[in-house]
Amino acid sequence: MSAPLLTAMGLAGAGGVAIAALVALTLLPALLGFAGDRLKPKPKKAPPLGDQAEPKPTLGARCVRAVTRVPALTVVLVTAGLLVAAWPARDLQLALPDNGSAPESTTQRQTYDTITEEFGPGLNGPLLILMNTSDAKATSAKELTAELNTVRQDLADTEGVALASAARQLDSEHALLTMVPTTSSGDEATSDLVKALRDKESSIRSETGISLQATGQTAVNVDVSQKLSDSLLTFAIVVVGLCLLILLIVFRSLVVPVKATVGFLLSVAASFGAVVAVFQWGWATDFIDVAKTGPVVSILPIILMAVLFGLAMDYEVFVVSSIHEGYAHGGDARRAVLKGSPLAFRVVTAAALIMVAVFAVFVTMQDAIVKPIAFALAFGVLIDAFLIRMTFVPAVLMWVGQAGWWLPPRLQKVLPNVDIEGRDLPKPPAQPSGTPSAVSQRD
Repeated sequence: MSAPLLTAMGLAGAGGVAIAALVALTLLPALLGFAGDRLKPKPKKAPPLGDQAEPKPTLGARCVRAVTRVPALTVVLVTAGLLVAAWPARDLQLALPDNGSAPESTTQRQTYDTITEEFGPGLNGPLLILMNTSDAKATSAKELTAELNTVRQDLADTEGVALASAARQLDSEHALLTMVPTTSSGDEATSDLVKALRDKESSIRSETGISLQATGQTAVNVDVSQKLSDSLLTFAIVVVGLCLLILLIVFRSLVVPVKATVGFLLSVAASFGAVVAVFQWGWATDFIDVAKTGPVVSILPIILMAVLFGLAMDYEVFVVSSIHEGYAHGGDARRAVLKGSPLAFRVVTAAALIMVAVFAVFVTMQDAIVKPIAFALAFGVLIDAFLIRMTFVPAVLMWVGQAGWWLPPRLQKVLPNVDIEGRDLPKPPAQPSGTPSAVSQRD
């Protein structure tokens, strides 16, 4: 099924990324060219010979050494912890929000609550049944009225129907009746009711010649949620496939893309679990001021996977490229992890904290659509940056050692060679020992 909403979102996102990449490849180098040597940092004064001491390890270096001391244990603990956090995701329910998700101080929420208390939750989201009588078997207006009443009674007997109004003739070929569910529009039972009513259409048409359609805002919301859910698997396959392919080409390794993909899936699953625990189970709702618990907005999984995929792959490239650079220039695989990972520590930490702060600001908004999406993104970025990219990734590469950079010979011939570390660049000629530059470097 096509999803115009997802198509528009995808095209807009792709356009934004394309423009950003174009700016980075054209405008940014031009601005750097204007700056010239002014971008060079000032040289630091060398300490006196007597004061020279072993430099103190940075926080990043200490963290990397801690998580790679027993790498297998780190991998098991991180994986187990994220799987536990992802456990509530089994109960994930998707729907489009209604007035019941609005803040309690708003008039729409007060009206919703009053109707629910006095008449039941279903009256806030009634279903409309449009009946086409053009092919009805009735031969007179009286017979048609009787058949419409029969159809109405058949539909009213469906489990989950609280009330069914009398059929109202719109014109010579159409009639309309209103059905009130026993549950709210976002409840899973209401979705089951819509499906059950539609399943009765074929038998009713064969018996009376009257065709019907379940519609109205509630039914439309159910259809949109179902369409988004059906698109999720295809979207996930495309995202995971791109992750594997791109990292396979860039780093020419089997372990790196598989490890990155597994880490991404763990981050997404843990984020879904956190969303269910807070917005459906009601954990810590007072802390982030959740107006009402229940199903989360249908577009959340796709937005979370898309945004988190982009950020996770950025952080993955930051970390792994630093490690790969040391290994590609003839270094030991495990030593490259200890030297390369700390170089990306500050970059990943700063980038992740900025994004978490941005998303956290939107968590404070009283909007049933924005709040769960912002919470999922803030939690997902935090988990992915610090538990996956800065902990899980170095531990895996330290654990497997040299095997982390193995690629089957057949793939080596098929895949393009993207030399991101400059291994194939010509080496500068060695300076003779008596040249001024060599003497100055020696001094």
